[in-house]
Amino acid sequence: MYNRRLHLASVHKVDRMNETTLQTAHHEFINHLKAKSRTTSTILAYGKDIEQLIDTVGSNGLTKPVNLTPQDIETFKDKLATDNYTPKSISRKINSIKAFCRFLKSQGYLTENPAESISHPKYDVTPPRILSKLEYRALRDACRHDPRMSAIVEVLLQTGIRIGELANLQLDNVNLDKKELVIRPYESHSEHTVPLNRPVLEAIQLYLQIRPKTRDNTLFVTKTGNPFLVRNIRTAVDRYFRLASIKKAKVNDLRHTFIAEQLAGGTPLTYISQLVGHKRLSTTEKYLKLIGNRHEKAEVRLEEL
Repeated sequence: MYNRRLHLASVHKVDRMNETTLQTAHHEFINHLKAKSRTTSTILAYGKDIEQLIDTVGSNGLTKPVNLTPQDIETFKDKLATDNYTPKSISRKINSIKAFCRFLKSQGYLTENPAESISHPKYDVTPPRILSKLEYRALRDACRHDPRMSAIVEVLLQTGIRIGELANLQLDNVNLDKKELVIRPYESHSEHTVPLNRPVLEAIQLYLQIRPKTRDNTLFVTKTGNPFLVRNIRTAVDRYFRLASIKKAKVNDLRHTFIAEQLAGGTPLTYISQLVGHKRLSTTEKYLKLIGNRHEKAEVRLEEL
């Protein structure tokens, strides 16, 4: 009886391997990432990368995970290079494929992992862009007549929060009396509190005076009272970068600048790491290469930028 059950389980496993398509496995993989609370951007990127692989191998008649080989992945990798994808982009797609193949094996769709031996292309890692004092002051000047954008720039520059966290801020996250901002859990990031210095407090207070009256509790809203979305915030900040004649700068560079300036000013590494929500201290340590000599201050106090 026991041997019969083992036989039936083995047959079921083989049937499952032979019948499951890459499209079905792709759908299951996306649900798996969601269940693990991976960020929306990660799920979207992984999903598109795997979709691209499935389309490529599908053009050669391959539709099932069980038939996927290392050569298929190498061919896909070569095609990406031919299509002028950068080594960094190819490396990211390989990461997605490796994660997908590990999932396939864990679900019993593969007996061997075809992506295990696939190597990453070599490429130079570009260091974070740190704005100079002249640059971020020029950015401030460019948006000084727009209270909403002035507040957004000050929050990003003086607290180092992510653009997604900023777009997610609610009115009750701002405590002007305690001079602090509560960053609610955002995707895979945990809740934490950041102090507000004088420049950012003043900028928020000026914005609140002209903020459109709306039932929406989101801190930063449009003129019609709807939430100011991430993509629109990014576009608006990029516009002011151009007006300030700041080249090759992005919204995330305000966060990079905050981290580098605070470390250069002597604020303890562990405190900055907690403040910006880095999961690993090593992520914060990378910024030390971008600054000169530093001496940690006896007291924990943030610099005003």
